[in-house]
Amino acid sequence: MNRFIRFILGLGVASSLAAHAFATETIEPYHDRFGRSQPLIAIIGENSGTELTDFAIPYGVLARSGAAQVTTVATQPGALTMRPALKIQPDATVQQFDSKYPEGADYVIVPAVVKRDDPELLRWVAAQGAKGATIVSICDGALVVAGAGLLKGHRATAHWATESHRKEHFPDTQWISNMRYVADGKVVSSAGISAAIPTSLALLEAIAGHARAAAVAQEIGVDDWSTSHDSDSFHPRMGNLTAYATMYTNAWFHASDSVGVPLATGMDEIALAFTADAWSRTSRSQAYGVSASTAAVRSRNGLNVLPERTASGADAPSMMLPAFDATPSGKELDKVLAEVAQRYGQRTAYRVALEFEYPAYQP
Repeated sequence: MNRFIRFILGLGVASSLAAHAFATETIEPYHDRFGRSQPLIAIIGENSGTELTDFAIPYGVLARSGAAQVTTVATQPGALTMRPALKIQPDATVQQFDSKYPEGADYVIVPAVVKRDDPELLRWVAAQGAKGATIVSICDGALVVAGAGLLKGHRATAHWATESHRKEHFPDTQWISNMRYVADGKVVSSAGISAAIPTSLALLEAIAGHARAAAVAQEIGVDDWSTSHDSDSFHPRMGNLTAYATMYTNAWFHASDSVGVPLATGMDEIALAFTADAWSRTSRSQAYGVSASTAAVRSRNGLNVLPERTASGADAPSMMLPAFDATPSGKELDKVLAEVAQRYGQRTAYRVALEFEYPAYQP
């Protein structure tokens, strides 16, 4: 076996194969350190731009589980501008969080952000790691965690599109491909955007056990949260080049639709994130949160979403989506991609799925 592996290494492909075949991707079970009744999970955002799905989906999965206290934190006062859509009012700033919880969080979830070298963000993530928190990056949140110095000597993953950047700027990390998430001690990282659900379920399993994770997975319509994934298939190649080209042709030759996402008290965070995010990645439309007033709308599990437009305002969106139905939130992306395909064509829907690194969608 050792001779065979050395042969494959000589071909330059064994690193990802060996990692996929032999690594045990199990997040370490939760151990109470502070006498808390439940673990404390902080989801950090950078105010000028934080990836919506990376932020809201872990919140939706973990908060609905009832197995942890989940709070949202921002680097600065004020709302979080989510990318590519919506605005969220966080629960606290990093200073307020530190004042309330000087011993730190048990888990910190780090989404992809626009300013991944933000000094306050890097300082706070590094400090939480030094206090013993398990740091969980979603998608290119791994670039923040690496920038904070917490991935040195560790195995990790992120969105396939940043692979060359990661290897160039953080060569002291072993970057793994073709896995949905990688667990290496106190650092956990995930692949592209849609990996937020399996990673969140794996974290829930570490906190509350398999039965609780399976129950939540069933509630949201998810059958599997294993690491199985083929990130290489999302790279531009024969078979998907025309889909990638739609990013440019849509922007060049079509006007952009404004799409209204109805905000209602008790809405599901996962369904909301998938819907607003996917419609805003088409290069044909931009989603906006819409309500009857500008007052914050509280989601099912306590996320405060700020309407960007009002239904009766002069800037009301030209296209208003229907209220969320009974579709399990874990299946919402399939539903939205079907709607995008109906309006803008299969190539556009496929390109959105490729950007999400979502393997379930086949045009």
